[in-house]
Amino acid sequence: MAKQGKRLKSAYKDINKDTLYSLDEALTMLKNAPKAKFDETVEIALGLGVDPKYADQMVRGVVSLPNGTGKTVRVAVFAKGEKLEEAKKAGAELYGAEDLLEKIQAGELGFDRCIATPDMMGVVGRAAKILGPRGLMPNPKLGTVTNDIAEAVKAAKSGQVQFRVESNGLIHAGVGKLSFSEDELKQNIIAFVQAIIKAKPSGAKGTYLQKAAISSTQGPGLKLTIATITA
Repeated sequence: MAKQGKRLKSAYKDINKDTLYSLDEALTMLKNAPKAKFDETVEIALGLGVDPKYADQMVRGVVSLPNGTGKTVRVAVFAKGEKLEEAKKAGAELYGAEDLLEKIQAGELGFDRCIATPDMMGVVGRAAKILGPRGLMPNPKLGTVTNDIAEAVKAAKSGQVQFRVESNGLIHAGVGKLSFSEDELKQNIIAFVQAIIKAKPSGAKGTYLQKAAISSTQGPGLKLTIATITA
């Protein structure tokens, strides 16, 4: 812990916590900061002018990042018959119907995305109390309730990111790895921000995108100038 403290202290040496940096400046500083012993995730956090307790101010959606996330995504699929075979061929790690439900109810949750065909939602619903709190419940608005199983599995594994605003108006997501080039990270960040802008709810009043910052898993956090992430 002491070594980690020294590393972070060094990382913040040239950073002013009150300064708003351009996206290019922040990425350069993040890339040049002392690194951890693993490939850290780069995360963006946005403060939105919404109150999600009101239905018309909820911000939720999905976006495919142009350069992927750098993360291996494990997928579970509820399907049967031909769609089950489609899930297998597409590379899903877990698949099934009642048997998959039993595995989940027994605590087997080693997956990051759950997809289901529409006819399986009655079965999936029996695991809602397990999947829901973990953000794993299939949802047609997110493309995870579909008959196009192959495409949904492919999208999940190729860099698709789901987002949902928290009760305090914050929304955040991993947008790549520190090993990505600055251009790759920039493209991913702008794609994510554009998706948030497009998802602006009808009930949002005043300034929608209020603040932004990027950070790495064990690195410094840098506040961003809004204009440089919305260009």
